[in-house]
Amino acid sequence: MLVIDDLQVKLGDKVILDHIDLEIKAGETHVLFGPNGSGKTSLLMTIMGYPQYKVVKGRISFKGEDITSMPINERAELGIGMSYQRPPTINGLKTRQMVEICAKDALDVKDLAERVNFLDFLERDVNAGFSGGEIKRSELLQLMAQSPDLMLFDEPESGVDLENITLVGNTIASLLQKGYASPGEKERCKMDLRRERSRMGLIITHTGYILDYVTADKGQVLFDGVLSCTNNPREIFKQIGKSGYGECVRCIAERS
Repeated sequence: MLVIDDLQVKLGDKVILDHIDLEIKAGETHVLFGPNGSGKTSLLMTIMGYPQYKVVKGRISFKGEDITSMPINERAELGIGMSYQRPPTINGLKTRQMVEICAKDALDVKDLAERVNFLDFLERDVNAGFSGGEIKRSELLQLMAQSPDLMLFDEPESGVDLENITLVGNTIASLLQKGYASPGEKERCKMDLRRERSRMGLIITHTGYILDYVTADKGQVLFDGVLSCTNNPREIFKQIGKSGYGECVRCIAERS
Protein backbone atom coordinates (compact mmCIF):
# COMPACT_ATOMS: atom_id res chain seq x y z
CA MET A 1 0.00 0.00 0.00
CA LEU A 2 2.86 2.41 0.81
CA VAL A 3 6.18 1.84 -0.92
CA ILE A 4 9.18 4.18 -0.59
CA ASP A 5 12.07 3.32 -2.88
CA ASP A 6 15.62 4.73 -2.50
CA LEU A 7 14.34 8.12 -1.35
CA GLN A 8 16.64 11.12 -0.97
CA VAL A 9 15.24 14.37 0.39
CA LYS A 10 16.71 17.85 0.75
CA LEU A 11 15.61 20.67 3.02
CA GLY A 12 17.18 23.78 1.58
CA ASP A 13 20.67 22.73 0.45
CA LYS A 14 21.06 19.92 3.00
CA VAL A 15 20.32 16.23 2.40
CA ILE A 16 18.22 15.19 5.40
CA LEU A 17 17.05 11.74 4.26
CA ASP A 18 19.09 9.30 2.17
CA HIS A 19 18.52 5.83 0.72
CA ILE A 20 15.15 5.44 2.47
CA ASP A 21 13.43 2.15 1.62
CA LEU A 22 10.16 1.42 3.40
CA GLU A 23 7.10 -0.70 2.68
CA ILE A 24 3.94 -0.73 4.78
CA LYS A 25 1.35 -3.29 3.74
CA ALA A 26 -2.39 -3.06 4.31
CA GLY A 27 -3.17 -3.62 7.99
CA GLU A 28 0.40 -3.05 9.17
CA THR A 29 1.59 -0.56 11.76
CA HIS A 30 5.24 0.47 11.87
CA VAL A 31 7.01 2.34 14.66
CA LEU A 32 9.89 4.72 14.00
CA PHE A 33 12.53 5.42 16.64
CA GLY A 34 15.45 7.84 16.54
CA PRO A 35 17.13 10.71 18.40
CA ASN A 36 16.04 14.31 17.94
CA GLY A 37 17.11 15.77 14.62
CA SER A 38 17.51 12.40 12.92
CA GLY A 39 14.87 13.06 10.24
CA LYS A 40 11.80 11.27 11.61
CA THR A 41 9.38 14.20 11.29
CA SER A 42 10.96 15.07 7.93
CA LEU A 43 10.07 11.61 6.64
CA LEU A 44 6.43 12.00 7.71
CA MET A 45 6.25 15.49 6.20
CA THR A 46 7.71 14.15 2.95
CA ILE A 47 5.13 11.35 2.80
CA MET A 48 2.41 13.95 3.46
CA GLY A 49 3.77 16.13 0.65
CA TYR A 50 5.05 19.34 2.24
CA PRO A 51 6.76 21.22 -0.60
CA GLN A 52 9.78 22.43 1.38
CA TYR A 53 10.92 18.81 1.60
CA LYS A 54 12.34 18.29 -1.89
CA VAL A 55 12.55 14.74 -3.21
CA VAL A 56 15.71 14.71 -5.34
CA LYS A 57 15.90 10.95 -5.84
CA GLY A 58 13.62 7.95 -5.47
CA ARG A 59 9.88 7.38 -5.46
CA ILE A 60 6.88 7.24 -3.13
CA SER A 61 3.92 5.07 -4.17
CA PHE A 62 0.58 4.75 -2.40
CA LYS A 63 -2.16 2.33 -3.47
CA GLY A 64 -0.13 1.63 -6.60
CA GLU A 65 0.00 5.31 -7.61
CA ASP A 66 3.14 7.43 -7.81
CA ILE A 67 2.57 10.31 -5.37
CA THR A 68 6.14 11.66 -5.33
CA SER A 69 5.08 14.98 -6.87
CA MET A 70 1.46 14.97 -5.72
CA PRO A 71 0.31 18.01 -3.65
CA ILE A 72 -0.85 17.63 -0.04
CA ASN A 73 -4.57 17.97 -0.71
CA GLU A 74 -4.54 15.19 -3.31
CA ARG A 75 -2.63 12.89 -0.95
CA ALA A 76 -5.22 13.58 1.74
CA GLU A 77 -8.03 12.82 -0.71
CA LEU A 78 -6.24 9.60 -1.68
CA GLY A 79 -6.28 8.51 1.97
CA ILE A 80 -3.24 9.81 3.87
CA GLY A 81 -3.70 11.67 7.16
CA MET A 82 -1.32 13.00 9.79
CA SER A 83 -1.43 13.87 13.47
CA TYR A 84 1.18 16.55 14.13
CA GLN A 85 3.38 16.95 17.16
CA ARG A 86 2.95 20.73 17.24
CA PRO A 87 -0.01 21.75 15.08
CA PRO A 88 -0.73 25.48 14.73
CA THR A 89 -3.43 27.50 16.42
CA ILE A 90 -6.03 28.63 13.87
CA ASN A 91 -7.81 31.71 15.13
CA GLY A 92 -11.29 32.27 13.72
CA LEU A 93 -11.87 28.62 12.80
CA LYS A 94 -13.91 26.57 15.26
CA THR A 95 -12.92 23.00 16.03
CA ARG A 96 -16.36 21.84 14.88
CA GLN A 97 -15.79 23.51 11.50
CA MET A 98 -12.34 21.91 11.19
CA VAL A 99 -13.78 18.45 11.85
CA GLU A 100 -16.49 19.02 9.24
CA ILE A 101 -13.86 20.11 6.71
CA CYS A 102 -11.86 16.93 7.37
CA ALA A 103 -14.86 14.62 6.99
CA LYS A 104 -15.22 12.47 3.89
CA ASP A 105 -18.97 12.18 4.35
CA ALA A 106 -21.71 13.64 6.52
CA LEU A 107 -21.10 12.67 10.13
CA ASP A 108 -22.26 13.29 13.67
CA VAL A 109 -19.54 15.57 15.04
CA LYS A 110 -20.88 15.30 18.59
CA ASP A 111 -20.72 11.50 18.48
CA LEU A 112 -17.08 11.57 17.37
CA ALA A 113 -16.21 14.25 19.94
CA GLU A 114 -17.69 12.13 22.73
CA ARG A 115 -15.29 9.33 21.83
CA VAL A 116 -12.32 11.53 22.73
CA ASN A 117 -14.03 13.53 25.49
CA PHE A 118 -13.98 16.70 23.38
CA LEU A 119 -17.54 18.00 23.33
CA ASP A 120 -16.66 21.09 25.40
CA PHE A 121 -14.05 22.21 22.84
CA LEU A 122 -16.06 22.11 19.61
CA GLU A 123 -16.95 25.82 19.68
CA ARG A 124 -13.41 26.94 20.53
CA ASP A 125 -10.89 28.05 17.92
CA VAL A 126 -8.64 25.22 16.75
CA ASN A 127 -5.92 24.59 19.37
CA ALA A 128 -6.40 28.04 20.95
CA GLY A 129 -5.27 27.71 24.56
CA PHE A 130 -5.35 23.91 24.40
CA SER A 131 -3.10 21.83 26.66
CA GLY A 132 -0.84 19.16 25.20
CA GLY A 133 -3.40 16.43 25.83
CA GLU A 134 -6.21 18.54 24.40
CA ILE A 135 -4.22 19.20 21.23
CA LYS A 136 -3.66 15.46 20.77
CA ARG A 137 -7.36 14.76 21.22
CA SER A 138 -8.18 17.50 18.70
CA GLU A 139 -5.79 15.92 16.20
CA LEU A 140 -7.33 12.49 16.75
CA LEU A 141 -10.83 13.89 16.30
CA GLN A 142 -9.82 15.32 12.92
CA LEU A 143 -8.30 11.99 11.87
CA MET A 144 -11.46 10.17 12.94
CA ALA A 145 -13.45 12.47 10.66
CA GLN A 146 -11.04 12.06 7.74
CA SER A 147 -10.83 8.26 8.22
CA PRO A 148 -7.66 7.86 6.10
CA ASP A 149 -6.14 4.54 5.04
CA LEU A 150 -2.62 5.58 6.08
CA MET A 151 -2.17 7.45 9.36
CA LEU A 152 1.04 9.22 10.31
CA PHE A 153 1.52 9.98 14.01
CA ASP A 154 4.32 12.32 15.10
CA GLU A 155 5.03 11.54 18.78
CA PRO A 156 1.41 11.03 19.91
CA GLU A 157 2.55 10.78 23.57
CA SER A 158 4.35 14.14 23.51
CA GLY A 159 2.88 16.60 26.02
CA VAL A 160 0.21 14.11 27.14
CA ASP A 161 -0.25 13.51 30.87
CA LEU A 162 -0.98 10.10 32.39
CA GLU A 163 -4.70 10.85 32.54
CA ASN A 164 -4.88 11.34 28.77
CA ILE A 165 -2.36 8.77 27.52
CA THR A 166 -4.80 5.86 27.89
CA LEU A 167 -7.50 7.70 25.93
CA VAL A 168 -4.99 8.72 23.23
CA GLY A 169 -3.51 5.22 23.00
CA ASN A 170 -6.86 3.44 22.83
CA THR A 171 -8.17 5.91 20.24
CA ILE A 172 -5.15 5.37 18.00
CA ALA A 173 -5.59 1.60 18.34
CA SER A 174 -9.25 1.96 17.31
CA LEU A 175 -8.36 4.23 14.39
CA LEU A 176 -6.05 1.55 13.03
CA GLN A 177 -8.93 -0.92 12.87
CA LYS A 178 -11.65 -1.02 10.23
CA GLY A 179 -13.97 0.64 12.74
CA TYR A 180 -13.99 1.87 16.32
CA ALA A 181 -13.71 -0.76 19.05
CA SER A 182 -16.03 -0.25 21.99
CA PRO A 183 -14.73 -1.26 25.44
CA GLY A 184 -16.72 -4.49 25.23
CA GLU A 185 -15.07 -5.36 21.91
CA LYS A 186 -11.53 -4.67 23.07
CA GLU A 187 -10.59 -8.24 23.99
CA ARG A 188 -12.19 -9.64 20.83
CA CYS A 189 -10.19 -7.22 18.71
CA LYS A 190 -6.96 -8.27 20.42
CA MET A 191 -7.72 -11.93 19.71
CA ASP A 192 -8.66 -11.37 16.06
CA LEU A 193 -6.45 -8.38 15.27
CA ARG A 194 -4.97 -9.50 11.96
CA ARG A 195 -8.40 -10.13 10.45
CA GLU A 196 -9.78 -6.83 11.69
CA ARG A 197 -6.95 -4.56 10.62
CA SER A 198 -6.90 -2.90 7.22
CA ARG A 199 -5.56 0.58 7.88
CA MET A 200 -1.87 1.41 8.01
CA GLY A 201 0.05 3.38 10.58
CA LEU A 202 3.50 4.92 10.88
CA ILE A 203 4.19 6.16 14.40
CA ILE A 204 7.13 8.17 15.72
CA THR A 205 7.78 7.56 19.40
CA HIS A 206 10.43 8.52 21.95
CA THR A 207 8.87 7.19 25.11
CA GLY A 208 7.52 3.88 23.77
CA TYR A 209 4.27 4.32 25.75
CA ILE A 210 2.22 3.89 22.59
CA LEU A 211 3.39 0.25 22.39
CA ASP A 212 1.22 -0.47 25.44
CA TYR A 213 -1.87 0.24 23.33
CA VAL A 214 -1.02 -0.38 19.68
CA THR A 215 0.00 -3.73 18.22
CA ALA A 216 2.90 -2.77 15.96
CA ASP A 217 4.26 -5.12 13.29
CA LYS A 218 7.70 -3.64 12.67
CA GLY A 219 10.07 -1.15 14.22
CA GLN A 220 12.90 0.76 12.59
CA VAL A 221 15.49 3.27 13.70
CA LEU A 222 16.13 6.45 11.74
CA PHE A 223 19.57 7.83 12.57
CA ASP A 224 21.22 10.73 10.74
CA GLY A 225 18.73 10.43 7.87
CA VAL A 226 19.29 6.69 7.33
CA LEU A 227 16.90 3.82 8.21
CA SER A 228 18.40 0.82 10.00
CA CYS A 229 17.82 -1.92 12.58
CA THR A 230 14.48 -3.34 11.41
CA ASN A 231 13.13 -5.57 14.17
CA ASN A 232 10.31 -6.17 16.61
CA PRO A 233 9.54 -2.66 17.96
CA ARG A 234 9.57 -3.79 21.60
CA GLU A 235 12.99 -5.37 21.13
CA ILE A 236 14.33 -2.21 19.51
CA PHE A 237 12.96 -0.06 22.33
CA LYS A 238 14.46 -2.41 24.90
CA GLN A 239 17.88 -2.22 23.20
CA ILE A 240 17.72 1.58 23.00
CA GLY A 241 16.95 1.66 26.72
CA LYS A 242 20.04 -0.44 27.43
CA SER A 243 22.64 1.15 25.16
CA GLY A 244 21.09 4.24 23.60
CA TYR A 245 21.42 4.65 19.85
CA GLY A 246 25.08 3.64 19.86
CA GLU A 247 24.23 0.10 18.74
CA CYS A 248 22.28 1.52 15.81
CA VAL A 249 25.31 3.58 14.76
CA ARG A 250 27.39 0.41 14.82
CA CYS A 251 24.83 -1.37 12.59
CA ILE A 252 24.90 1.48 10.08
CA ALA A 253 28.71 1.49 10.03
CA GLU A 254 28.80 -2.27 9.39
CA ARG A 255 26.29 -1.99 6.56
CA SER A 256 28.30 0.75 4.86
